[in-house]
This record gives sequence, structure tokens and C-alpha cells, in this order.
Amino acid sequence: MLHRKIYQLCCDGREVWIFLRDQQRWIERARILDIEGDLITLRYETEEDDEICSWEEMVRIESIGAITQRLAAVPRGDVELVVAEDCPETEIL
Repeated sequence: MLHRKIYQLCCDGREVWIFLRDQQRWIERARILDIEGDLITLRYETEEDDEICSWEEMVRIESIGAITQRLAAVPRGDVELVVAEDCPETEIL
């Protein structure tokens, strides 16, 4: 089941947050590039001091404890939301 879900996320090309049980750490905003057998190739970036590092990492499916993805983001405060002209009135906030 997890393998099938990861394959679906890979095809969607969306950013995911992955928790690695064996290392007790989160990989944030990663993209799943490839699945081969029980290995998953991830690409993500980290900010350290004054540089941005790009990483590509191979992870075993069995070491994944959780995968999350952001469904939506809305800015806080009094911000004018951009709405498409053809948006149905029932879907406008």
C-alpha cells in the first residue's frame, strides 16, 4: 500500500515531507524522483548559514515512517486574494 501511494506522489511531482524512522528526522519539501524496487530517490534543498545546498538521497521504503504533503496555503492578515475571473461564485471565499 505504501509503495503504491509513494508511486502516486512521484507521478504527481508534488513536494512532500518525509519522516525517516531510522534517523529520527524529517526531510522537508522533497520531490520523489524515482522508485526502483524498495529504494526511493529524493531531491531537496536545505539552508545552512549563507548557502543553499541541494541534496539527492536514496531511501529505503521500510525506513519511511510518515509522508505528508501540503494541501493548501493561505497568507495571514489582510491580504487581497487573487481569484480567477472564471471562478464560480460558490467557490470564492
